[in-house]
Amino acid sequence: MEGGKWFRLIDKVWSEKNLQSALWKVVENAGSPGVDGRSVERVNQESEEEIAILHRQLRTDEYQASPVKRVWIAKQGSHEKRPLGVPTVRDRIVQTALRNVIEPIFERDFAAQSYGFRPGRGCKDALKRVEELLKESRVWVVDADIKSYFDTIPQNALMERVGRRIADGRVLGLIEGYLKAGVMESIKEWEPSEEGTPQGAVISPLLANIYLDPLDWDMAGGGFEMVRYADDFVVLCQSKEEAQKALEKIAVFIESNGLKLHPEKTRIVDASQRGGFDFLGYHFERGMKWPRKKSMDKIKDTIRSKTRRTSGESMSKICKELNKTLVGWFGYFKYSKSNVFPVIDGYVRGRLRSILRKRHGRKGRGRGSDHQRWPNRYFHEQGLKSLVQLRSAYIQSS
Repeated sequence: MEGGKWFRLIDKVWSEKNLQSALWKVVENAGSPGVDGRSVERVNQESEEEIAILHRQLRTDEYQASPVKRVWIAKQGSHEKRPLGVPTVRDRIVQTALRNVIEPIFERDFAAQSYGFRPGRGCKDALKRVEELLKESRVWVVDADIKSYFDTIPQNALMERVGRRIADGRVLGLIEGYLKAGVMESIKEWEPSEEGTPQGAVISPLLANIYLDPLDWDMAGGGFEMVRYADDFVVLCQSKEEAQKALEKIAVFIESNGLKLHPEKTRIVDASQRGGFDFLGYHFERGMKWPRKKSMDKIKDTIRSKTRRTSGESMSKICKELNKTLVGWFGYFKYSKSNVFPVIDGYVRGRLRSILRKRHGRKGRGRGSDHQRWPNRYFHEQGLKSLVQLRSAYIQSS
């Protein structure tokens, strides 16, 4: 390293040990095939040959990124869909190997208020910090939303920011190759990617953090308490005037860096009053928090998919499958106010009673005498977890 820049990194990327570690990580994460149709399972079966090919291609500059496969996934609580880029498994391996090498270089200088996609940090840490700031009476909140952030990052400006720390031209070429590889929705339809970094690419979250890192330091330098998770962030202030100044500072940064704030989703709210704000799946309001509406809709959608009335599975097996969802959901939302959990428990049991009702030749949802015929105790005996009981056990252990 010279003058704060790293000059020789590509040999660490093509290291067979690094490529093997990257391959194992990609296999662990699974996922769909990219435009070449090669599955994770197939690449894993051919892992020795795959590592040898990538090692050679990276050393001889033969390696070239493939276009990402664009798939459209539904936005929760909306009829809209958002694009997701699926790189080939081979590209995911190289991107992981690349991230292994360059992430530590940037990570050590990232600001403390950035929590998304960083080693040893996560959503719960960000939520904890929000709670701390709210308890300090920082209830005036700038709830900001960058419109289509990942899809609109200016690539030249991003590469300039990466180049401030990395001077290895071959590493920079790899990164730029991913940005310029383009998008395919079918074998015949290729589109250039002239801006943005595709959501779904292994390297994209790191690049997204690199681009917004100056915002983190800009806000900290101005004395503002921002909590950021990738492109989702809030600024917690002690007065409406402070919040307005924070929003003005954000707006200047966003505009000067080729991005746009979403006009309908960016606002200033008083979290001590009705209305509050959403952040990382939770809704914060009047000193309380609970799952936001989209989070409640999502858990109900998942429960519905596992409790179809036509299910032929045994009740104990259905309950076992439900438990995976319920325990995982509770692990994240256990900090919610208490009245949330009976609602979900009741919804689950209602769905299960409807299955039993149909099996007895009756129509409609479980109701009335069904509660006596199949009381809560019946489902407990079938092995169903109760969120109310999970919360009670959590409180006792705490």
